Amino acid sequence: MPHAPGASRKTLVALSRRLGVRLRIAHYPPYTSKWHPIEHRLFSQVERRLRGQILDTHETALKAVQRTTTDTGLRVSACFLDRVYEAGRKCSETFRAIKDQFIRHDEALGAWNYVVDANGF
Repeated sequence: MPHAPGASRKTLVALSRRLGVRLRIAHYPPYTSKWHPIEHRLFSQVERRLRGQILDTHETALKAVQRTTTDTGLRVSACFLDRVYEAGRKCSETFRAIKDQFIRHDEALGAWNYVVDANGF
């Protein structure tokens, strides 16, 4: 199964346990973000804000994105992630053995859509 983007499933189980709630995870597959309604509304406004600006530094780009707003109340929050993320992070064998107790994959696009429940199913 391909690795789904974002937080690891082990981290999501820990979050579910800490919050005491079932988490529903649904990703859009790669290269389909233009169909994601939130991204579609957000990035069109960010693009308008960046129009005509020279993005000569990371800070210039960040400040321009942070100043993105609309009359209907959209305010964009942005920051730099200065952490180096480990690529190809693997689950421990212990977690791999018990993960099916906590994670249920959907029939359609199961690699991208699943439910995490630290209380089990």
